[in-house]
Amino acid sequence: MAGLLQPVLAGVVTALVGFASSFTVVLAGLRAVGADENQAASGLLAVSVLSGLCAVWLGLRHRLPMAVAWSTPGAALLVATGPVPGGWPAAVGAFVVCGALIVSAGLFPALGRAVAAIPGPIASAMLAGVLLPLCTAPVRALVEVPRLAAPVVLTWLVLHRFARRWAVPAALVVAAVAIALTTPGRIGADGFRPVFALTAPEWTVPAVVGLAIPLFLVTMAAQNVPGMAVLRGYGYHPPFGSALRVTGLASALGAPVGGHAVNLAAITAALAAGPDAHPDPERRWVASVTAGVGLALLGLGAGLATTLVLLSPPVLIEAVAGLALLAALAGAVSAAVADPQAREAAVVTFVVTASGVSLLGIGGAFWGLLAGWLMLLLFRRRSTPAAEPTPAAEPAVASEPTPASEPAR
Repeated sequence: MAGLLQPVLAGVVTALVGFASSFTVVLAGLRAVGADENQAASGLLAVSVLSGLCAVWLGLRHRLPMAVAWSTPGAALLVATGPVPGGWPAAVGAFVVCGALIVSAGLFPALGRAVAAIPGPIASAMLAGVLLPLCTAPVRALVEVPRLAAPVVLTWLVLHRFARRWAVPAALVVAAVAIALTTPGRIGADGFRPVFALTAPEWTVPAVVGLAIPLFLVTMAAQNVPGMAVLRGYGYHPPFGSALRVTGLASALGAPVGGHAVNLAAITAALAAGPDAHPDPERRWVASVTAGVGLALLGLGAGLATTLVLLSPPVLIEAVAGLALLAALAGAVSAAVADPQAREAAVVTFVVTASGVSLLGIGGAFWGLLAGWLMLLLFRRRSTPAAEPTPAAEPAVASEPTPASEPAR
């Protein structure tokens, strides 16, 4: 029994940190692409419960600490994309397509290799451009609602220095207290009930090209590949295909309820797979299974979380989300400009993506990726053709610096 206590506690911490540090990003993303209050609450519940169930299944089946989470960079992509032609039903259709693509990557290794063929700097630059709008929110909040935002940012700064793992959850607690003090008595009993809102998916070309494909690429390059790298770094040999099939199927099934994407975790994977979870690597799977149970239970409070978010000034919740993503932005920018030969193409990708432009109903993430890739092809140095495939084969560099910091999922 004593041997179970440590991994169980590690799993509880993993679930709490994972949920509290980025659920605001999920809600902001779902609202940005057209979800109403109930649909956003339903989507948060879906990705929480499905992530938890996937973690329990993978942990019990493979006896490996395979933590699962929602796609935080994917949710940030939703914020950057905004409304899509066809509205919320078209966004749900894009979520279904994304899940199908993840399953396909698990069934057909060639598709996974095609994703791996995206040059690392370009993938990192696209991710940085997606994250930038949310990461500027803390600055805007300090200007627009300084009395509410200042305690939040100060709390984050202090704990980021002394207890980094808890910096974003603590900032969220301070924000919740500030919201409660300024809007007393406005949370009714309905806010505590789980919310399920089904939406029939619709498929449009702009939504599939401008949302589904970028969501798939961001989820693979910024979550699944780094998640595998974290596990391998701790000496495990996880079955990538099995993980993709399970999480992709969960994503597709959760889409009609509002879930955007489920994937392997990166940072929470480190919390569950590291030595702090248990000295014996063969016992650490207990931590990921416990984290899965905890995340599923926390998801049942999605209605209350959504109500709390709706009571606050939008920029305040966006500020908490931005604080959670700062470390991911730093890692993505660093990886994007690391290769001098691809630096200009990466900057083009970053600028186009961050601009938020929409052409033919397709958002900036797709155009940024396309612009960067064309820039690479146009200005590739002909004197070094043999040197090109090396960086192209390692998209994990786009987000592997992220595990060094705690808030991102």
